[in-house]
Amino acid sequence: MNMQTSNVVAPPAPRGMAEMQLPIVMMRDILLKTMFRMNLDMVTELAKSICLPVSVTQELVDLAREQKLVEATGTLHANSGGEMGYQLTEAGKSRALDALAQSEYYGAMPVPLDVYREQVKRQSIRNIQITRDQLTAAMGHLILPDELMDHLGPAVSAGRSILMYGPPGNGKSSISNGIRDALGDKIYVPRAIEYAGQVITVYDPIVHSAAEEQVDDPNSLRRTSGRYDTRYVLCERPTVITGGELSLSMLDLVYNPTARTYQAPLQLKSTGGIFIVDDLGRQEEPPQALVNRWIVPLEEGKDILALQSGEKFEVPFDTLVIFSTNFHPNEIFDKAALRRIFFKIKIDGPNQQDYLKIFAMVAKKRKMPLDEETLVHLMKNKYPEIDSIYANYQPIFLIDQMISICEFEGIPYQMSPDLIDRAWANMFVKDEAIVR
Repeated sequence: MNMQTSNVVAPPAPRGMAEMQLPIVMMRDILLKTMFRMNLDMVTELAKSICLPVSVTQELVDLAREQKLVEATGTLHANSGGEMGYQLTEAGKSRALDALAQSEYYGAMPVPLDVYREQVKRQSIRNIQITRDQLTAAMGHLILPDELMDHLGPAVSAGRSILMYGPPGNGKSSISNGIRDALGDKIYVPRAIEYAGQVITVYDPIVHSAAEEQVDDPNSLRRTSGRYDTRYVLCERPTVITGGELSLSMLDLVYNPTARTYQAPLQLKSTGGIFIVDDLGRQEEPPQALVNRWIVPLEEGKDILALQSGEKFEVPFDTLVIFSTNFHPNEIFDKAALRRIFFKIKIDGPNQQDYLKIFAMVAKKRKMPLDEETLVHLMKNKYPEIDSIYANYQPIFLIDQMISICEFEGIPYQMSPDLIDRAWANMFVKDEAIVR
């Protein structure tokens, strides 16, 4: 759902090697490794693979030629506008193998961490201003009380941490996803970043959904490729959703000993977007320990990561963190931790009127005809059994159960007091002793 156009300033493409701010040996070695691993011999192909403009790639090739690591093949490729071919010399192959032994990384040239910091500022989650209309449209599939939107709107626009708490089954996860949809615009995610000569891969197709680029016309591709730095991928604002599986180690850099490169942790991948910690309190680590890990990032807008060597360094932390829990906050946090979470929003079950609205909406969507007698039976006879405590998940559960029964019995979709009773029996398990 793209409800707002992106006002994000694109990262400018580098105009020369001097603008790259990367170690020259590192750039040269990535070029050699890419030629070796991908068997490429033309500058235009190489430029596409290492994600640099053709002019900068040519500079790198010329440097490698001066060092006798690359040579011209002397053949012009007729099908590519008479472009000169290049190949690795024996010394070049030897250097490529040495470089691969140090790090298997090749392909897209990384973005220096300091350069990436500037892009993070240009596309900060805190620059977004979401209106009530945008948030309401993104939550269109949910029936939410007005006062909840009054709390949610400012929280999302502030781009600060949010804690949603309340009984299970009332749409905390759906609301989190609605917030994600409301963001609507796109940002630039680096394929990889560089710090102290180490490569950290950031772009992850599982987390980042790349925006479709118009590549129908090869001539237009050439025109647009120079508009922004293609070491970045234009993506929807990322959303990372974790649940009971979240552990503290998942928030550290992941080192790949074979490739000798690092992979960004989840919170760095979610930069410019949302990090949702669902089901807080179900993880192995206590919630207090997890929130303590977030204190510096949440307060200072920066995170501290460590390399294998033990060297620590700062990375930007520009993420809307949403914690969602079925526990009362006072049960799982101390006052200091709660103070650091900027917005605390209780998500309660619906009142009877909203419950019936949800029931009618789900029935319409599932093509299940409403029946007044059945609804009266549900309200007067079934809900008093559970003190008339309503939850958002219940209409979907009951209607889907009745649909399953109708399909099994081979009868048209319908609801009746009897079918509601059968569906209700599956929603709760009676407390009773099991005879062994």
